[in-house]
Amino acid sequence: MGSKKRSPNSFEEVEDLDNTNTNTEDANIEDTNNDNTSRKKMKKDKNKETEAPDGDNSKAGLSSISSSMKPMERRKKRKALDKERQHAALENKEVKTKKMDVDSKVTENKEHTGASSRGTLPKFHIGVFKDLASVDVSVREGAVERLVTELQEVQKAYEVTENKEVVEGELKLEAEKDDGLNDCAPSVRYAVRRLVRGASSSRECARQGFALGLTVLVDTIPSIKVGSVLKLIVDLLEVSSSMKGQDIRDCLLGRLFAYGALALSGRLAEDNLLIKEFTDVLISLAAKKRYLQEPAVAIILELAGKLPTEAVLNHILEAPRLREWFEGGIDAGNPDALLLALRIQEKISIDSEMFGNFLPCPFSPSRLFMPGHLSSIINCLKESTFCQPRVHGVWPVLVNILLPDIVVQAEDVVSASNSLKKHKKSRRSSSSEEEITRSIQSFCEVIIEGSLLLSSHDRKHLAFDILLLLLPRLPASFIPYVLSHKIVQCMVDILSTKDSWLYKVAQHFLKELSDWVGNDDVRRVAVIVALQKHSNARFDGITKTKTVKALVTEFKTEVGCMLFIQNLMSMFVDEGNASEEPSDQSQTTDDNSEMGSVKDKDSNDFLKTWVVESLPSILKHLNLEPEAKFRVQKEILKFLAVQGLFSASLGSEVTSFELQEKFKWPKAATSSAICRMCIEQIQSLLANAQKIEGLHSLSSGLEHGDLGSYFMRFLSTLRNIPSVSLFRSLSDDDEKAFEKLQEMEIRLSREEKNCVISVEANKLHAMRLLLIQLLLQVLLRPGEFSEAASELVICCKKAFAASDLLDSSGEEGLDDDADPKLMDVLVDTFLSLLPQSSAPLRSAIEQVFKYFCNDVTNDGLLRMLRVIKKDLKPPRHREEGRDDDDDDDEDFLGIEEEGEGEGEGEGEEEMDEAETGETGEDEEQTDDSEVVAEVEEAGKELSDDSDGGMDDDAMFRMDAYLAQIFKDRKNQAGGETAQSQLVLFKLRVLSLLEVYLHENPGKAEPEVLMVYLNLARAFINPQTAEISEQFGQRIWGILQKKILKAKDFPRGGAVQLPTLESLLEKNLKLASKPLKRKKSAGNLSKKKLSAMWKRHKMIVSLAQDSTFWILKIIGARNFSECELQGVIDIFKGELARYFESKTSQIKSDFLTEIYRRKPWIGHHLFGFLLEKCSSAKLEFRRVEALDLVIEILKSMVSSGNDESNRIASKKTLKNHLQKLSHLVKELATNMPEKSSRRAEVRKFCGKVFRYVSTYDLTKSFVKYLTPEAEAACESQLGELYLNFKKVER
Repeated sequence: MGSKKRSPNSFEEVEDLDNTNTNTEDANIEDTNNDNTSRKKMKKDKNKETEAPDGDNSKAGLSSISSSMKPMERRKKRKALDKERQHAALENKEVKTKKMDVDSKVTENKEHTGASSRGTLPKFHIGVFKDLASVDVSVREGAVERLVTELQEVQKAYEVTENKEVVEGELKLEAEKDDGLNDCAPSVRYAVRRLVRGASSSRECARQGFALGLTVLVDTIPSIKVGSVLKLIVDLLEVSSSMKGQDIRDCLLGRLFAYGALALSGRLAEDNLLIKEFTDVLISLAAKKRYLQEPAVAIILELAGKLPTEAVLNHILEAPRLREWFEGGIDAGNPDALLLALRIQEKISIDSEMFGNFLPCPFSPSRLFMPGHLSSIINCLKESTFCQPRVHGVWPVLVNILLPDIVVQAEDVVSASNSLKKHKKSRRSSSSEEEITRSIQSFCEVIIEGSLLLSSHDRKHLAFDILLLLLPRLPASFIPYVLSHKIVQCMVDILSTKDSWLYKVAQHFLKELSDWVGNDDVRRVAVIVALQKHSNARFDGITKTKTVKALVTEFKTEVGCMLFIQNLMSMFVDEGNASEEPSDQSQTTDDNSEMGSVKDKDSNDFLKTWVVESLPSILKHLNLEPEAKFRVQKEILKFLAVQGLFSASLGSEVTSFELQEKFKWPKAATSSAICRMCIEQIQSLLANAQKIEGLHSLSSGLEHGDLGSYFMRFLSTLRNIPSVSLFRSLSDDDEKAFEKLQEMEIRLSREEKNCVISVEANKLHAMRLLLIQLLLQVLLRPGEFSEAASELVICCKKAFAASDLLDSSGEEGLDDDADPKLMDVLVDTFLSLLPQSSAPLRSAIEQVFKYFCNDVTNDGLLRMLRVIKKDLKPPRHREEGRDDDDDDDEDFLGIEEEGEGEGEGEGEEEMDEAETGETGEDEEQTDDSEVVAEVEEAGKELSDDSDGGMDDDAMFRMDAYLAQIFKDRKNQAGGETAQSQLVLFKLRVLSLLEVYLHENPGKAEPEVLMVYLNLARAFINPQTAEISEQFGQRIWGILQKKILKAKDFPRGGAVQLPTLESLLEKNLKLASKPLKRKKSAGNLSKKKLSAMWKRHKMIVSLAQDSTFWILKIIGARNFSECELQGVIDIFKGELARYFESKTSQIKSDFLTEIYRRKPWIGHHLFGFLLEKCSSAKLEFRRVEALDLVIEILKSMVSSGNDESNRIASKKTLKNHLQKLSHLVKELATNMPEKSSRRAEVRKFCGKVFRYVSTYDLTKSFVKYLTPEAEAACESQLGELYLNFKKVER
């Protein structure tokens, strides 16, 4: 009895010492064994108890223990050792001696490892159990390997030992129990029990490590009986009534892991009787807690995988508890029982009634997924959400049965080719494919839509997880079933609100769906169609994503584009698809959403609108060969033309034998809005094709690359079909215009084909496309373009009257013989088309104008410029009696004399730099509160309402253009205002003017100057800033890029010098105009004040750039000095105003730049500048002007070493020496108070002294200075002046 109590206690203590390493444990046990051995030897020799040795050995053992144990632990150990000594005296001497010897061998004595004495076994290190709980997998596996290796050696030695009873008595590591492991060595029995107990530990990875050890140990040592282990598992891990919470959970999980270890070991297959018992035990365990069911099923399936079919049928399925599980699984909603039934059926492939109602009998995938059977097991599937976020194992099994691997790849390959076959019946699917299609449809309708989506958020989450399981195996042909109406609506409702609980789930699903599409165009088309079809083409809009847009832009192949186009056509024609599903919002949070028949109709139109808009957008990101791209364009063009231009009077299908195609229309008539949209898309398609074509390069013939020519032939062919008519009836005028345009296009196409001159061919091609665009515009806006169409046809007849007879030498003869008013009529026609034209029509007009603008007359230019100047509102300060049509030839820019504006308006004040600090150094420091509300003065002075000498007929036509702007706009609530329409008209005319200036850079001198004058007036007009900032920016850009800063400029003598002088004077005045403000407008916002400052700076910049441009024109004409006297006088006057008037805001930097670019101006003005600078009343103006003096002086005095140049420079400087000295005297006498200005004065004087001393004029310079002036120079300039005088000496 003593040994039975001692051994377990000692080993349990060693086992529980977590803070003690293995070596310490070995040392402690070794000391204890040595103590017992010495006592047994002394008993054998003396046959009596000797306490002294025992005490010494005990002290030795205790001393070893004390080195690594706490005092309490040492006391416990001492008591245990005392008890062992007392019991040792009562036992048999020989048995005790053998037992202690073996005990010391088995535990930790390393010196006795190789002992071969009778009755000893190899040692077993129990410290290996510690590593079984390690988080590191490799450490656990290494521990298992060492454990099994040592126990194998122990078991082998045990099996060959003769006196097993003796060894068993000596090596009882635990209390003797009836565990059924009688054939195992004591260490093996201990290890089995220890491994079973360890499977219930929650420490780190103990369950995994101990279960792995049990698996390998049972598999490796046949002496371990599986039945005994089963009994041990129940006994050691029994749940008692005193356990609670975590303890119960640990015991249950320990049993589960232990059972799994037995199943993985494969030993259960050796005894069929144990299989049924094992199955019952597992089912009994699974019934205790729900989270144990799925792993219990996994263990049973693992066992079944190692058994033959007969064993599964006769033993596993015959287990009583399993039969009960199957029978009640449907009512209980047990997904694990369903999973077990499916997996066992997959293994045995035999129909059995053992599965109850879980599986149909006879079993087949098609019967499994029949709606009736799915409805019976739906409760089991719904209950599988308990394991979220993990997906229950039953779903992958169902997906594998639903979509076998064989079908997945074959379906996608066939679907693409079949989708592109036209006028043929669909491929007859095989029976297996039809069954799979019905199964997937039933699965999605019954399970996904009919159950999960109608339930809780968890089950909606599960629905998306199941769809993700389907995707890798899903053929593209099944997308309509997977992305059905209800599923798409559920996604739309979730993604429309970011706060939705399932938002990230749906977002993740969309990402995975896009990744699944990849580069597969068949999948891409299927997904786009499904998403848009079931969301009424508003998926991106409602979900606030770019999913559909991204998918559409990723088509890279012609086959993919054609497939997408055909699917879009089917969506458009098959209008029933969009509304075949009711709007069921019950599965979403919006339960109040209703849609009536009117909304359904609107939804159809919305879907058709998206189809029409999406077709041309395919081409934006498409990079194909020209031939392939042309085929895609033709396909799109045909569909748009059929649906937008025509309707079938008999039925909804028409076959064209000439084109060998069948055309189909929706059963319900297409709305006029959709038809107009189709026409607009045709216009855009043709315009984009024209941009791609560029210059005329259709060498292979019009039919093979000209989209416009193909469209006209297609249009003519359809019109000749009796049962096809235009979508709207045309009036007589429109019908005539339509026919004229069609006939003229055919004629020009024929002439273009025969034309050998590239320039003339380009003209013909551009005019043809304009005729096509105008023909479509007649259909788009009936009754508005018939007159313009007739005029354009007349222009074509005159322009190309003899084009078929032209050669390279006869082109100019045509222009000479043509009506000189042809371009005027053409310009009038363009202006009449622009107000209500579409963007493609305007583009076509610009292309034609590009080829004809060289022949534009002054009258034509004036007509366009009058549109730019036209205002709907009268000028604010119009003089009484002034006629709007009077032309002021003397005032090109409309700038009035200075005195006229000074007395106007008592409520205005000028923002003078002198008033804001008397300095122009930093304009940004001006106080914004004193800035004006509007730039009225400059606009008033620069406004001009002249009509450019237009005759009555031209003015009447212009009024007709403007009247056309307001047509059909009066009764439109919320429509664009007349002012905005006028701005759009002006912008379109500006485009023509920009084309004109681009094609005529500096050639047409008076015309360019005329365009400049009118654009400058329009820009400075205050109404320009009021009505549209875009309009002003556009004028600014044209003036800068095409006129003022262009490489070419007018160089001829067509423009007279007085005209240029007048323009120069006006621009200088404009550059000096200050910004004015109204006293009554002091509460403007900072934004408005900033905008006015910006506009004022732009006006000043325009005046400065214009000045440079005019001076460049004057300089290129080589005028004589006498002729240029007027220019000099203008600058003299401006300099006088600069020094005398505070209101002059001209910048000194601007004047400096003028003198730098045109030195001859500075040379003539140098003396005048010195006089004005010396007599200046404004100190800051005098200091500013010093830079002007230095700039001119630098250009007058040559820096070369040539003696002749030096003499000339000295003479020039000497002529102005007296004035220079007078200026220096004034500066020294009236030295500024501000330090920065004093520094500028000293800097100026230093440069003057250097120039004077360089040419040996120091003495003359000093002679001109009075004594008072010299004293002032010495006082203010100091060493600078003294050093200058030293040079004189």
